[in-house]
Amino acid sequence: MPKLSPADVPEIKLDSVALAIEASMTREQRRGLFEKPGRVVVAIVELTSKTYTGHAEDEDKAPSVKVRVTGCEVARTDEDATTLREAKRAMYRGRQIDGTLDEVGEGPMRPDSQLAGLVADKPTEDELMAHKRAVEERNRAQYVR
Repeated sequence: MPKLSPADVPEIKLDSVALAIEASMTREQRRGLFEKPGRVVVAIVELTSKTYTGHAEDEDKAPSVKVRVTGCEVARTDEDATTLREAKRAMYRGRQIDGTLDEVGEGPMRPDSQLAGLVADKPTEDELMAHKRAVEERNRAQYVR
């Protein structure tokens, strides 16, 4: 893989595979996006680099990398959407403080310090596993009858 000079900033291109996004959305959310142009859903996404394009040193083209959404969860309630927007604003403030942006906003500076409280009422991994076991047991009990 070619090395980039410190001055090079690759262009990011989004891969067209959106299965992770589609799988995380409800039927109503999908219909809402179609029926109401301009509608917004809020999501957490994971991006994975899949391919890159490099050029010869004397080429006047910027390097690029194609990324694919490989993980996604879409907010299903207004409260979840508000939580994600707050986390986004907190990360934005962090970029401002780091010098990426010009102005500093008000509020907490570290999103990770806020997320624990914001997701406190959401199920834990242990609760999810217990739920899955209970569903499996119910399904097994139905077939035994």
